Amino acid sequence: MSHAWTLTLFRLRLAMRNRAFLVFGIIVPLAFLFLFSAVFARNGGPAVAYVLASVLAMSVMGSFWGLSQQLVIFREQGILRRFRLTPLGPGTMLVSSIISNLILMIPGIAAEIAVAHWVLHMQALGNLLSVFVLSALGAATFATLGLVVASVANSMMETQVINQLLWLSFLLLSGVAIPLPSLPVWLQKVALYLPATYLVTGLERALIEFVPLNHLGAELASLGGSSLLAFFVCQQIFRWEPEEKMPRQAKLWVAAALVPFLLLGAWETKQGGRLSEARSILHNTFAERPAQRTAPTDAPAQPDAKP
Repeated sequence: MSHAWTLTLFRLRLAMRNRAFLVFGIIVPLAFLFLFSAVFARNGGPAVAYVLASVLAMSVMGSFWGLSQQLVIFREQGILRRFRLTPLGPGTMLVSSIISNLILMIPGIAAEIAVAHWVLHMQALGNLLSVFVLSALGAATFATLGLVVASVANSMMETQVINQLLWLSFLLLSGVAIPLPSLPVWLQKVALYLPATYLVTGLERALIEFVPLNHLGAELASLGGSSLLAFFVCQQIFRWEPEEKMPRQAKLWVAAALVPFLLLGAWETKQGGRLSEARSILHNTFAERPAQRTAPTDAPAQPDAKP
């Protein structure tokens, strides 16, 4: 564990020297928060919380993109080859990547919540414990999925192609860019098989409906189970050298990382509760509120004009 923590501190120092962390970790998400709020939540209130859930999910899913590219760069530049000569194993490398990514994510999440509350006038903060636990599990899930992609891809170009396809599906089908109930019915059913959907809907419930952790069992089980399984898969298919070829059996390990969401998606498709709840949240958040009307008071009788 000491080796993992030492490597984590090393990764944190490298990240803090890179200005891209400040730009893509804090500035860009805040820009999206202001943009979405200006379009969909001009009057503040619960609409800001709905927008915040999407922006938080986008920030959490960013770990998928960053870690996959970083691991491929380390492998192509021979950095992993040097670590192979040390007592560090694949598990230590992967754990340090996940922990450092989680630590770097905290300032951005806190800044987005603070701006939504103090600047954009989000009246209630929701259940913050549920928000942070979902964000942490989501970051671990997408980090491990990104590491799976990095282990499968043979080059940076191949990694970018896979990332683009998966990222667009997460972004467009999970409710981040487009509200889930606004999609066609058949796309809504497809979205039930994506990990990002459970992150977005869980954050919406925590921020808007103040749902505690003990009522987020499906979200916690899906994200937590997938992260553990994907981490195990990463250990099995981890490659130190760019010349190493992934055996055919490793493809079965990659498919195993998706099993929790395939099972949960089939169950949700049969039950239909998540889609109906997403429609209810969207309707209650953006329903037009009739203007309050005060009851007319009887005007005082005017005295009769004297002739």
